[in-house]
Amino acid sequence: MKKPSKKQILEKGIHELYRENPEQADKAIFGRTTDPVSRRGFLTGLSTLGAVLGAEVVFGRFMPGGLIPAAFAETTEKFRIAGKHAGLIILNDRPVNAEVPAHLLNDLVTPADKLFVRNNGLPPENVDVNNWTLTIGGESVKTSKTYTLAELKKKFTHHTYQLTLECGGNGRVEFDPPAKGNQWGLGAVGCAKWTGVRLRDVLKDCGIKDDAVYIGYHAADEHLTRNPDKEAISRGVPMHKALEDESLIAWSLNDEEIPAMNGHPLRLVFGGWPASTSGKWLTGISIRNIVHDGAKMSAPAYRIPCEPVAPGTKVAAEDMCIIESMPIKSMVTFPKSGVKHALKEEFSANGHAWVGDKTVEKMHVSIDFGKTWQEVKISKPVNRNAWQHWQAKVKFPQAGYYELWAKATDSDGVSQPMILPGWNPKGYLNNACHRIAIQVV
Repeated sequence: MKKPSKKQILEKGIHELYRENPEQADKAIFGRTTDPVSRRGFLTGLSTLGAVLGAEVVFGRFMPGGLIPAAFAETTEKFRIAGKHAGLIILNDRPVNAEVPAHLLNDLVTPADKLFVRNNGLPPENVDVNNWTLTIGGESVKTSKTYTLAELKKKFTHHTYQLTLECGGNGRVEFDPPAKGNQWGLGAVGCAKWTGVRLRDVLKDCGIKDDAVYIGYHAADEHLTRNPDKEAISRGVPMHKALEDESLIAWSLNDEEIPAMNGHPLRLVFGGWPASTSGKWLTGISIRNIVHDGAKMSAPAYRIPCEPVAPGTKVAAEDMCIIESMPIKSMVTFPKSGVKHALKEEFSANGHAWVGDKTVEKMHVSIDFGKTWQEVKISKPVNRNAWQHWQAKVKFPQAGYYELWAKATDSDGVSQPMILPGWNPKGYLNNACHRIAIQVV
């Protein structure tokens, strides 16, 4: 690929150039080249990068090539969705999709106005809560029933859990070759407190036939074409996930009504699985004797290659597998990337870590691009499928530019990769380490 000109650098911006060709972008913007074998350490350009950053990159000899320095990796553009924090970054307006910058996700329980928005269709308008109904049907239901929202609240025991929801495409922006779809950074995640009834209590009230293998949901949002014969999205989960204690039909978020853009007045919540399984504006559930075949259930949607493939590989539909439990991941939520810090003082940082159906057992941070790691405190989850919180205290050896990298390890001993894990055509499951920029003065 031809080296981009200065005019192209100005017009395209750093993110587009890195998506097109990270090595060329390294060379064009910073004049840096890395060791072609190890892909680490600058052979040239370290002084240029230090000049741009305003300080020496102390551990620059360990920095991976082809990465945008964290000091330049976050956008500051601001838009606004009704009921949502002004800091949310809108990625798409048809349908509306918006993520949350990492530093706004510092709360232990994600506030309603800071929960990301992921839509596939057009949300319902003029929601009538008093006449909202949920119908349980499908080939494997013994008796199909319809409940009003009031009947659900009266008939079944209420349960409350803090549950982590994350879009399967969170982190897609880092894939190379680029994957189509909303270019999520890392803020399509949150862990709010949800209240509702257990899905299994409602399914068992209707009766589940022995041949049941899956549930699929149906909802009131419209397809983008407004064709009533098409569902915007209709996904589901295997029966074992549907019948877990923490699988909810929820009407409340943090003890208040669910925000309009997050599924008011009723939705499913499956913590630890791709948020696309947690259907919003819920009107129906089918108990299926086959793997649910609704909209967005077939390849390549929410599927990855069953076996690892080289970047850019075309993968046949039959070789794609449905995403289920999400991988180990963490983020730095305090301080905001780009902070200045006094050399003589101890540096404090904190954030969250989470992993599908397991728990986070260990948490580490690094200030030398992964050359060494320091273990830090990690809390226990308040309940299964809730994210956990970590805190770090760090001392720097000298003034200069640093990056703090965060890495979590799950209960099976599996850790986050430092950089983008296996490539896949739709850009799912990027659980690479999060990092922030620090100027030590």
